[in-house]
Formats: sequence, structure tokens, C-alpha cells
Amino acid sequence: MELTFFGLTLTSAPKVRQNLFRQIHEIVFHGKGGYDWHTIYNMPIWLRKYTFKLISDFYKEETESIKKAQEGKDKKSLINSDGKVSSPNFKNTTSYK
Repeated sequence: MELTFFGLTLTSAPKVRQNLFRQIHEIVFHGKGGYDWHTIYNMPIWLRKYTFKLISDFYKEETESIKKAQEGKDKKSLINSDGKVSSPNFKNTTSYK
């Protein structure tokens, strides 16, 4: 029988450790210089989880807004359904007299 320390076992401890370091990396990387590794590592767990959730939510919302902006109804493409590039029809806006 495996001894456990706060529910950790020999098989679950590496996964927990990997998740911890992934979370620290994500906060430091996506925090854009606002956090350093030692600060996040020594941060209280509840605050680290809260910070991680805020950053995660921010990037999810940003991704959704970019997708919505790209789904314009009047979006036109120079590539037709066959994969061929069609030349654009530019209006001659200049008038020479």
C-alpha cells in the first residue's frame, strides 16, 4: 500500500508538479513581464489560481472578439472556391481632365 501525503501518491505527484509549473509558466509568459517566476512560485495558492484564471479569461475573450471581427458578413476574398486567385476590380477614382 502506498503512503499518501495530503492525497498525493507516487503516480499523481508528478502530474500535480507538472500542473504547478505549467501554471507558473503561463502566468509569467502571458503576464507580459508583470510577474517573475519566484514571485509566482511563492505566491499564495489561492492568489496564484485567481491570477491564472484572470489571465486565462482575458485571452479567451480576446480570441473570441478576434474571431467575431473576422466573421464579417461583407467579407470578400480574392480566392474563389476553385482555389484560383481572381484579380480585384478596382474603381478608377481619379479623374484626369
